[in-house]
Amino acid sequence: MVRLLIKNLLLNPKKLFLIDGLGAVLSAFLLGIILVKFESIIGIPPSTLYFLAVFPLLFAIYDFYCYKKKHNNLKSFLKGIAVINLLYCCLSIGIAFYHRKTISNLGWTYIIVEIFIIIILSNFELTVAKQLAKN
Repeated sequence: MVRLLIKNLLLNPKKLFLIDGLGAVLSAFLLGIILVKFESIIGIPPSTLYFLAVFPLLFAIYDFYCYKKKHNNLKSFLKGIAVINLLYCCLSIGIAFYHRKTISNLGWTYIIVEIFIIIILSNFELTVAKQLAKN
């Protein structure tokens, strides 16, 4: 099933930018609007949630630009967003540990689920970029 998905993404690798961009918009919305309203349940201060929400917004701009623009070197752009996504995961973990005294189990769950999804997506991006480099 994973091979079939990668095969489909190799036929249209720009779809990864669309998927990543939509996920980034969702992440920014959850962090910057929804989780802020539930700060007492999540245990992460609103200022930190707003700070984290800025990054997915920037990623979404990059993703939608890459999706719309014609590029001859998609593999570099895919590698770029994959690496940036993974660095964002490190930042999220660092911030979660910084707030370890106040973050709730629900807050940890959100961070871990988001990181898990981002790692899977980044893995697809790197795999497709590697295959594009071979072709």
